[in-house]
Amino acid sequence: MKTLILGLVLLTLGPITQVRAEVRVEGVASWYSVESCQREGTSGVWTASGERFYNTGHTCAMRSRDFGKHYKVTNLDTGRSVIVKHNDFGPNKRLSQAGRVIDLSPAAFAKIGDLKKGLIKVSVKQLKSS
Repeated sequence: MKTLILGLVLLTLGPITQVRAEVRVEGVASWYSVESCQREGTSGVWTASGERFYNTGHTCAMRSRDFGKHYKVTNLDTGRSVIVKHNDFGPNKRLSQAGRVIDLSPAAFAKIGDLKKGLIKVSVKQLKSS
């Protein structure tokens, strides 16, 4: 009888205690900027999310349209990471098919890689909403 009751309790609590699998993508990251934003603090162009793009912000462009979510981007060669906010759509389809998973603002890219290099291998992990 105790086993039956315990089984029913576990079946009932099962969905509540399930842990969601971590979503992590590996691929190539690049950086992008807008000429009109080259000077620090100037207003940039509008992004797909409706926010302005700033070269000095820690933002990113990804193929999904889940704007506002935050991601931890880690350089696979150095282990350095940066937290970015998704506010734009990109990289384009051709680049995505070639392994590009994310475009970072210059400031975010500089935190984990060399802007002169232009491309780095990364791991991208979505952070939980607060």
